[in-house]
Amino acid sequence: MAPFELVIFDCDGVVIDSEAISARMLIETLAGYRVEVDRAYVARHFLGRSYPVVMAQIRTDFDIALPEGFEADYRTRLLAAFDSELTVMPGFTAVLSRLGVPYCLATSSSPERVARSLKIVNLEKTFAGRVTTSSEVERGKPAPDLFLAAAGKMGAQPDRCLVIEDSFAGIRAGLAAGMTVWQFTGGSHLTGLELLDDPTAPPHAKIDSFDVFFDGARGLERSTDP
Repeated sequence: MAPFELVIFDCDGVVIDSEAISARMLIETLAGYRVEVDRAYVARHFLGRSYPVVMAQIRTDFDIALPEGFEADYRTRLLAAFDSELTVMPGFTAVLSRLGVPYCLATSSSPERVARSLKIVNLEKTFAGRVTTSSEVERGKPAPDLFLAAAGKMGAQPDRCLVIEDSFAGIRAGLAAGMTVWQFTGGSHLTGLELLDDPTAPPHAKIDSFDVFFDGARGLERSTDP
């Protein structure tokens, strides 16, 4: 029997190499409203978080309420950049072609954004009927609700699920759901950053490339026996 019956992938920074684009657009848009942040701040505070949580963090840290037009401004810039720059994470499609257990996507992105992202990189059919977003649960990451909802949709038991996450919030969410969690560190948004691990929520393993995905656990790869 395979050790896992479902692999749950985070979207941004795992399936698609989007977080560097998102960080750049957010930094540039915030600068226009006189809020100065850098890549390390974005990675530390915003990775894996929904847009409302990000805005709440900015209000807390900078004592500012951004105007109503900020979200539209940011999303317009972001989607324009996605259209020209967004790519699938290197090695991901090769992993799916060899994966021998069911898979799905669980993301803090809005339904509209994830649909647009998957269409841009030609993965919309690959994940048709396999997407759960934070809009479907009461609590987003780091609460376990999103991953539990994704597992429930796919008919999988939490303790038989493997979560692939890049963010500390996502790692905490997967662990809180009682799942095995691997931290993926191969996204371009983490290049050159030295982020300290979260000692209170260590992942079960780390992988820095999808090339080593099948080295981490037996039973994940599709059998090639006749």
